[in-house]
Amino acid sequence: MEPTFNKMTPAGYHAIEQEIADLIAQRPHRIKVLAAAAALGDRSENAEYTNAKRDLGRLESRVRFLNKQLQYAKVVEPADNDQLDIGKTVTLEFMDDHDQVTYQLVGKQEANLEQNKISFTSPIGAALDHHTVNDVVTVTAPNGNYQVKIIEIHRS
Repeated sequence: MEPTFNKMTPAGYHAIEQEIADLIAQRPHRIKVLAAAAALGDRSENAEYTNAKRDLGRLESRVRFLNKQLQYAKVVEPADNDQLDIGKTVTLEFMDDHDQVTYQLVGKQEANLEQNKISFTSPIGAALDHHTVNDVVTVTAPNGNYQVKIIEIHRS
């Protein structure tokens, strides 16, 4: 079975690398906290030890997860054309209420609505993929269909 690679932007890849570095930098402190808690005595009734062990385990688990994300990542640079694809930023107008919003089309791992980053696999991201300025696109979402018009596309 061939592995599936996850597309992501260079910025997303570097963000994961930075998170791994930050977690690895925290590891020695977490180990010291665990050792200090273990020195308190009976581990069966030692809440500090249990919490420290759990926290270290979560840190190690997160590092493994992020390393897998990088192992199966395919970094994609935005194409130098007029079509919307991963890594580019798009300004949309919703045809029902004429509200405008700007999103960056990113990989699944990078999606964050608070930062206006949408996944290229989301309903709106998939519908917009490879369209150009002035295209009116119908988005099929779980709550129904709606239309958006692409106002502007630019490389991020």
